Amino acid sequence: MRLRSLHRLVNQVPSLKASAAAAAAAARVQPCTSSFLTQCRAVGTSGSQKSKDDGGQYIEPDPSKPKKVWVSYGFDFTSQYADRHFVHAFFFVTISLVLVTGGYIMAYFPDHRYRDWAHREAYLELRRREAAGLPPIDINLIDPAKVKLPTDEELGDTDIII
Repeated sequence: MRLRSLHRLVNQVPSLKASAAAAAAAARVQPCTSSFLTQCRAVGTSGSQKSKDDGGQYIEPDPSKPKKVWVSYGFDFTSQYADRHFVHAFFFVTISLVLVTGGYIMAYFPDHRYRDWAHREAYLELRRREAAGLPPIDINLIDPAKVKLPTDEELGDTDIII
């Protein structure tokens, strides 16, 4: 936005416009004629992209020898073969052995918390109590003499929800 305002200002003041044109002529550069203030630059390559021989002349890269680009996976920074070998071995071990085999073992692992055993025992106990003519759960499962309840004075205004 500031560049547009500066360009308009240069175009409005005749002395600035003339001095800008004179400076451009002195530098042998054609002034930019667009409506916005722009820079006129020549397009080229930087010196780092040019290969020079002893004479300083530019040598075209040989297209028959493509440049080999290798980006390391982070396992070995010096050998491409070792880097690829270690990444493939790592992913084989991680996915095949840990995830697939570990999931298979966990799915078919025996009941180590004995949940199934407790379920079976509960059904057996219910059948035994029904065959003996007893209720499924005895009302005096815990001896009432061992249970200590608070008195009415200790409860006070506390709501009792049953």
